Amino acid sequence: QVQVVESGGGLLQPGGSLRLSCAASGSILNINAIRWDRQAPGKARELVATITSGGSSNYADSVKARFTISRPDAKNTAYLQMDSLKPEDTGVYYCNVYGRRAVYGSFDQWGQGTQVTVSS
Repeated sequence: QVQVVESGGGLLQPGGSLRLSCAASGSILNINAIRWDRQAPGKARELVATITSGGSSNYADSVKARFTISRPDAKNTAYLQMDSLKPEDTGVYYCNVYGRRAVYGSFDQWGQGTQVTVSS
């Protein structure tokens, strides 16, 4: 089994910063990619950022130059640094981890999400 847990969400004012964490644990051989999605109230879930095992990252246009995804030391934890936050960044942020199990096969696991609310 592989578990993914997000943390770091909260309530803050526009212009503020927040860092989300995504921790994967369990029977993991290696991680191929980690992604962050978000879902705003009444809207579809959307991709925010991804990072591959090689360190390549991609971002949604709406968050480029404000958000940074990282995976220090290529371990089983990734971060989403969010700066210059806007009210439209409000939503539940979900982390997905894709990789190979230690014993057999691959995994593609989502966490339960963490709430981010940006409001004055």
